[in-house]
Amino acid sequence: MAKRTFPLAHVLLLSFGLMASAGEAAEGDPTLAHALLSYAQGDYAPAARAFAALAAAGQPVAMHNLAVMHLRGEVRDADVQTARQWLERAAERGFVTAQVAMGELHESGRLGAPDLAQALTWYERAAEAGSADAQVQTATAYFMGRGTARDAALAARWYRAAANAGDVGAQYILASLYERGDGVPADLRLARYWYAAAARQGDEAAPGKLQEIEARLARP
Repeated sequence: MAKRTFPLAHVLLLSFGLMASAGEAAEGDPTLAHALLSYAQGDYAPAARAFAALAAAGQPVAMHNLAVMHLRGEVRDADVQTARQWLERAAERGFVTAQVAMGELHESGRLGAPDLAQALTWYERAAEAGSADAQVQTATAYFMGRGTARDAALAARWYRAAANAGDVGAQYILASLYERGDGVPADLRLARYWYAAAARQGDEAAPGKLQEIEARLARP
C-alpha cells in the first residue's frame, strides 16, 4: 500500500482554525507562534521542542503538530506509534483535525493492518463536529459499506451535510442520489438544485447532468 503523506504546512494552518500566520498566533500564545515560525523556517528541532513542551502542558494543537512531525520524519527518532499517542490525546480532547488524522491513519494502514471500522469511528466523530472532509469520508463509508454495513440513508445524510458546507463532490453525489432515489426519495427538483450548485463551483460533469434533468422536468 502506498504511504499516506500528511502535508504539514497545510495541516498546521488547519490545526489552528482561523489562524493564518505565526504573527496572528502570537496574539494568543507567543510560544506557539515561535514554534510555527521555526517550522516555517525549516528549523525542525526547535519547533519540535516547543510543540513537545506545549503538548506536555495539555495543548491539543501542539499534540497534533508534534504527531504530524513524527509522521513526516521531521523529528529525531520519528515513530508512528508516538504520533498515534499524541494524535489520540488531541482527538479525545475534541480537536477535530486530529480526529480526521486518526481516521486517515487507521484507513491507510500506517498503524498496521487497515482498520476501516475504527477509521469510520473517528471520521464520524469529526463529522458530527462539523468537518466537511470527515462528512464526505463518513458518507462514503456508509455508501460503499466500508467498515460498516451499507446504509444509503446515512450516506445521504452525510453527503447532504457536506454539500451544505460547500463540498462540490458531495453536491454532485447528493444530486445523483436524488435523481436515482438512492437513500432518499427520488426528487428531480432537488437533483436539479444540487447539480446546479455543483456546476456553479466548476464541476465538469454537473452542467450536462443539469441539462438532462431540466429536459426531464420539462416533459409533459
